[in-house]
Amino acid sequence: MRTKMFLLVALAWIGLNATAQRTERRLDHVEPRTVQVFDHQDVSQKFRSHWFLNLQGGAQYTQTDAKFKNLISPNVQAAVGYQFTPVFGMRLAANGWQSKGAFDEEVYSFSSRMPTTDGKYKFNYVGANLDFMFNLSNLFCGWNPDRFLNVIAFAGGGANIAWGNDEAHKVKDEGYLLENIWCGTKKRSTARAGLQLDFRLSQAVGLLLEGNANVVSDYYNSKQSGNADWYFNALAGLRINLGKARTTEKHDIYRDVVVYDTIYQIVEIHDPVIIDPPHPPLRRDVFFQRNKSNIEDSELTKIQDIADFMMKYPSAKVEIVGFADVQTGNAKINSYLAAARADIVVKTLIEKYGISADRITWDSKGDTVQPFQENDLNRVSICTATQE
Repeated sequence: MRTKMFLLVALAWIGLNATAQRTERRLDHVEPRTVQVFDHQDVSQKFRSHWFLNLQGGAQYTQTDAKFKNLISPNVQAAVGYQFTPVFGMRLAANGWQSKGAFDEEVYSFSSRMPTTDGKYKFNYVGANLDFMFNLSNLFCGWNPDRFLNVIAFAGGGANIAWGNDEAHKVKDEGYLLENIWCGTKKRSTARAGLQLDFRLSQAVGLLLEGNANVVSDYYNSKQSGNADWYFNALAGLRINLGKARTTEKHDIYRDVVVYDTIYQIVEIHDPVIIDPPHPPLRRDVFFQRNKSNIEDSELTKIQDIADFMMKYPSAKVEIVGFADVQTGNAKINSYLAAARADIVVKTLIEKYGISADRITWDSKGDTVQPFQENDLNRVSICTATQE
């Protein structure tokens, strides 16, 4: 009876062990996919056509056969213009105040009377000119909105309106020779050319130095010379841009990075009754801080687990792969960080735990491979120990 009972219990135990099974979540495969991540931003400046204003003051020299100092008079100019391109612009300028004439007394006076005017006279004028302007700096050196000095040439023409020539009549009455004297208000056509030096003070304001030469008919200064009359203006003032003279364009540049999605499957494990199966691979993920390659104290236990596995199974080998997250640094820096993270784990296994170097293989992926979907987890060295 006892023998039968023992046989029944033994058969039941064998049956239970034969049907014992468990399920396990295992890595099936990884699926690569390409994603675009931000790399850098391109910033460029573009020229923008705009209005501008010139406000200037200075002096005029009216050319005639007299001493230079006797022919200097005050002068002002205001202009509004439009810059069509980096090179070409146009402006409408109003220029005026006084022009002067004079005689060198010892040369031109033929009166026996004592003169009271010293042969000097002045009159008023205003000139309206349309100027065509050419930025020589942008023409020959290319457009640069931050250039400190721009050289601008211009040429144009318009009208000169003069009045108030009473002093010239007094000079003539004293015996000075003024063959082309005029009275009242006179309108004459003019042509002119000149050069500007524009010193940039800010995006909107520049210090403007200008010299221009103007030609009018021989009747302008009341003297007869047989050729056209000239007057020259030297001016200083401001150029004010009305509105933005440039625009900023920004373009985000992206690059392709391969990331891997980990696919798992649930498998049924049939545990052998007597023979122990080979130990499954042991994986430990050693995480690092941003831009760091030293091992935190909290991560040392993971390396201890790998070392214990290697010492328990003498035929086991371990593979260590270093990674860097793609959202920090750049490709060059991340390649260095990933290699350093793998290397420090290798050195710890060899120097601290005495694991033979021929049982260790290592690799570095930089930021070209992202094993985890969460960015910060990709600052990692993945250690996988397998029993052979």
